[in-house]
Amino acid sequence: MWLNGVKMSRVNVNQQKARPKITNPEQIQSPELLAKSNPANTEFANVQFERVGFRYDRESEILRDVSFSLQPGSMTFVTGSSGAGKTTLLKLIYLHMRPSRGLITLFGQDTSQIERRSIPALKRRMGIVLQDFHLIDHLSVFENVALPLRVAGRKRSDYREDVLGLLKWVGLGPRAHALPPTLSGGEKQRAAIARAVIGKPEILIADEPTGNVDDDIGRRLIRLFAELNRLGTTTIIATHNMSLIPDGAHILSIKDGHITGSIHGTDI
Repeated sequence: MWLNGVKMSRVNVNQQKARPKITNPEQIQSPELLAKSNPANTEFANVQFERVGFRYDRESEILRDVSFSLQPGSMTFVTGSSGAGKTTLLKLIYLHMRPSRGLITLFGQDTSQIERRSIPALKRRMGIVLQDFHLIDHLSVFENVALPLRVAGRKRSDYREDVLGLLKWVGLGPRAHALPPTLSGGEKQRAAIARAVIGKPEILIADEPTGNVDDDIGRRLIRLFAELNRLGTTTIIATHNMSLIPDGAHILSIKDGHITGSIHGTDI
């Protein structure tokens, strides 16, 4: 069954100074950096799980017989209670862990057959937003966002305008030279998102990106992810806050180790 670009198969049926106002990305022209992103390869599903299981050592399986596929350009929310396995599912996608059994295909490649030396290149095709931001406190917002480009050997003069344009788009233009300890939770989250997309990933993975902000900021962040998705980035967001998921959005809900597909409260 196909739903919003997702093929479901064999699923079992969730400081002191005033801070600048967050800019709605929909009101700003998409930065040239993202507008020039390479079109996604639509020959293969970006992500495909076939009867995947995962366990830590001899413990009971956290995930059982998980099967689904995500097509290029799709947007999916992964839901479930705390400890249900949402983070584990995301870690399997971005190759932080290997499944105990089953088949995971990433960009058309069987991940069990990928050589270790090839993993960094695959990871560069993905942007990751983690729960604790992982910003470096002694680097400015600009330097944190630009870090993946520096590591890749790009010169500052080559990427300066791209980084500044992206920061403006996520509403952090005035905070480009601020240090992370002076940022609010919402600002840190948007800086982490900007860093994740600066390399123009084909897949954006976010683990509880709204977990440390109030619902108003959370909704703004979801709109930001939706705009990135509109520009062609396959987007996967893990969240426990169902109230922030747009009506009609595709959901993979984890319960008792299994996946259930739904459209915001309506089971398939």
